Amino acid sequence: MSLTKFVEALNAEIASIEESGTAKGYERVVTAFIPPSGKKGPRFLLQGFGDKQFIRMNSNSYLGLSVHPRLIKAEEDAAKKYGVGPGAVRFISGTYEPHAELERKLAAFHHREDCMIASAAYTSVLGVIVTLATPETIIISDELNHNCIINAMKLARPKDRKVYRHMNMADFERKIVESIGQCDTLLVITDGVFSMRGVFAPLQTICEIVGKYNDRFSRGIVVIVDDSHGVGALGKTGRGTEEITQAKGVDIIVATLGKAFGVNGGYVCSSKEVIRYLRERNQLYIFTNPITQGEAAAGVAAIDILDSNEGRDLLLHLHSMTVFFRNGLIAFGYETLSSPHPVVPLLVRETEKTKQLVNFLFENGVLATGLNYPIVPKGDELIRFQVNASHTLHDLESVLGVLAAFRHHCWNKQPPA
Repeated sequence: MSLTKFVEALNAEIASIEESGTAKGYERVVTAFIPPSGKKGPRFLLQGFGDKQFIRMNSNSYLGLSVHPRLIKAEEDAAKKYGVGPGAVRFISGTYEPHAELERKLAAFHHREDCMIASAAYTSVLGVIVTLATPETIIISDELNHNCIINAMKLARPKDRKVYRHMNMADFERKIVESIGQCDTLLVITDGVFSMRGVFAPLQTICEIVGKYNDRFSRGIVVIVDDSHGVGALGKTGRGTEEITQAKGVDIIVATLGKAFGVNGGYVCSSKEVIRYLRERNQLYIFTNPITQGEAAAGVAAIDILDSNEGRDLLLHLHSMTVFFRNGLIAFGYETLSSPHPVVPLLVRETEKTKQLVNFLFENGVLATGLNYPIVPKGDELIRFQVNASHTLHDLESVLGVLAAFRHHCWNKQPPA
């Protein structure tokens, strides 16, 4: 059959996306990594830009571990010992020693009984919510939760879905009260860190409110936190939003190996019973290959580093660089949000100006991500800068210098309020 008519329809949709200004465009290809040298942190080369070096301010690798020699060696050694791919899903013959060791390490790291790794944090979230929701479940979610939670709620078949205003605990409590007598289980779901803005959820307050009403539901209230941006980036020991809020009562932690741990894949930590049930019922886990043996071994190495003096030093440096960069934005008159997280948003509040600033940064050797409507609400357009532990003071001074130049030469009058 000819695809002509179908392709015409797709091209019309693509044109509409481009016209709206929300097109992702082509993907830039990294061709080389240049190790730190002198005062400079790592630099990157891109396809089509010759030997022009870029500072990467849009990486989720908060601790800079993706190029750590110990992780590289661990992955190489595991690949030599076990091969480069699992060759099967977990329950057939795809479970290798590094997978099991990584799950033990992650469970211990999060002070949980058990852990289940998956191919990605996105599929981890989908699998947990879709598997645990029943026709007698109501799901309650923060309005700014990640896309994976939004799509999981769509795919699940609960009795109802309720969304509370962003971090509004009064509205959150109202949603719980409204659900009393309407279902047997509540699934309460929130991001630990809201990745667009770098602010973290009030987990302790959420857990306290849940504790007031847990007995009003025959199967209780289950608190699920996706802390993919929190783990390895927040807290003195890198244990994320739970640590920084001192929350007690989170039932299920979902997170990623692909951000601060610098590897790939996702995972779920909870009680032995919950993890056993997910292994038996979670279709995304059962029918999907796990991460590779090498990735699992690198994940083990990352946890060992984070849980050592070296890891503490990386966290201290990350936190100090984050404070320096955020204060620098404020000193130059830019608007940002108060948070200790290394996602440091520069609020532009205008789509065209956001594009202009991203292009100016790129022209001056800085990779940064602009977020426009509909990814963020109108009026909340921003540049999401991401500080990481491989950045040096010189790197961040260079980026701030570019921003100062833009402010001086390109920003007409004052930025939008």
